[in-house]
Amino acid sequence: MDGRLLIDSTVLLAYFVLIIGIGLRMGRKEESLHDFALGGRRIPWWAVLASIVAAETSAGTFFGTPGEGFALRNYTYLQLAFGTILARILVSYIFIKPYYDYKVFSIYEYLTARFGVATKNAASAVFIITRLLASGARLYVAAIALALAYEMIRGARPGQTETVCIYVGACVAIVVLTAIYTTLGGIKAVIWTDFIQASIMIGSALIALGLLYSAIPGGWHEIVQRHGGFHLSDLITTGLDPAKHGWAKWKGMFEVEYTIFAGLIGSTFITMGTHGTDQDMVQRMLTAPDIKRSRRSLVLSGLADIPIVLTFLSIGILLWTFYQSHPDRAVPRTPNETFCYYILHEMPVGLRGLLIAGIFATAMGSLSTAINALATSFTRDWYEPYINPAATQQQSLRAVRWATVWFSLLMIVVASSTSYLVIVHPNVRIIPIVLGIFGWVFLCGMFTRRRGNNFGNIVAMITGFIVVAILSGLPNAVARIVTGAPASSFPLYSQPDWLPVMEFPWWICFGTIVTFGIAVMFKTDHDRVPPSGD
Repeated sequence: MDGRLLIDSTVLLAYFVLIIGIGLRMGRKEESLHDFALGGRRIPWWAVLASIVAAETSAGTFFGTPGEGFALRNYTYLQLAFGTILARILVSYIFIKPYYDYKVFSIYEYLTARFGVATKNAASAVFIITRLLASGARLYVAAIALALAYEMIRGARPGQTETVCIYVGACVAIVVLTAIYTTLGGIKAVIWTDFIQASIMIGSALIALGLLYSAIPGGWHEIVQRHGGFHLSDLITTGLDPAKHGWAKWKGMFEVEYTIFAGLIGSTFITMGTHGTDQDMVQRMLTAPDIKRSRRSLVLSGLADIPIVLTFLSIGILLWTFYQSHPDRAVPRTPNETFCYYILHEMPVGLRGLLIAGIFATAMGSLSTAINALATSFTRDWYEPYINPAATQQQSLRAVRWATVWFSLLMIVVASSTSYLVIVHPNVRIIPIVLGIFGWVFLCGMFTRRRGNNFGNIVAMITGFIVVAILSGLPNAVARIVTGAPASSFPLYSQPDWLPVMEFPWWICFGTIVTFGIAVMFKTDHDRVPPSGD
């Protein structure tokens, strides 16, 4: 083995040993489902904060955010982070207290108390299915590093079959390693490994930023000159076309991904869904000793997003400048692969291993979050009420651990299928449908006392999904995958001229309005009306 490769491999191996060691240590203290799912509510707020940051940062973010900076050469993506701060303040004062008051393990238990079992079952089932598919589908992104590393070592691009094997092998390795510490240590292992992973991720990003800056001849002057200067429009955009008037002017605003309106409105709705009504994120907040410290960890994690996103976007802009001054014909055409290419070909030995560890850290952090939340939701919402209603604490603990194993295996299947689809059909875009819309029946329960019931909530959830699917172009995306033909040759749905083709920040916003509007049209059953003191 090449000496340089040996050093990088040693650094990466040391990271894996550290993570697995933490999982083994935490696993010795698990005595009940309460310990496994909530850590006994004894986790420090600052560790919860780091876990939230790690959970919401996937390998797609590690590559995708620098890719946005590289492709756009501006900071307009940062506008979406503004809404996440506002949303977390709202979540901390609207959602967290009811969850603590009802002493829930799975947040869908709140829906049982407020509306009934049918609403809880529907929301829990949708969460399990969609989180399994979404988290598994994102896993293949982390395999980009191994695919490019293999190409660098071999000196030639691998064939399609080899590439599929590399991606599938990487997905299996990531899932197995993550499943070990998640199964043994529960939420405590997840949070403390998240803390380590967040530190590695941020530290490695800062190192890359410093190395990039120092490698650009002329420094800041060169960056500004090649960029053409930095202006307010590089950060704040409205999406409004001054040449148009009336609805045509406002329609264009919804068709631009990154605007101040998308950040303050669309991103707020998205974050309220992901951080207020999704088990995988809320479960972290419920491990804090009390409501006050839970709120603190959530709000400060939003403030931490600003410098983190700023760092990754700056990496992308500096990457563009670096390759302008150091031309390289082998640089990948896909912006999302550029940062990984730089890590493998330009980073010093040792630090390269640390950066690759950072890639795996982001993938494992978000994966452990999903697996733990899936196992907890299944055990609390399905195993205890239906499979084994008389389960003891030990039986529930054993069940949640086995659920972790089975969900890990399903993740491998989904990740492998996604890798095959992306590699064999590279022109097919995997639409990032955000299915947090199903959680918005929570708002009906928290904002009203006498509105919403099982039937109305299910109707509202189905309608909300249909709205999000139409706005996101899901029908035509499915047609492309199934037929392999362009959507224009086999359209399942034609967008009316007056309706904008909305970008992703707006999907959940309008889906939420529809879901909430339908849910409040139905009256709560008398026995489900909360007392006045609630």
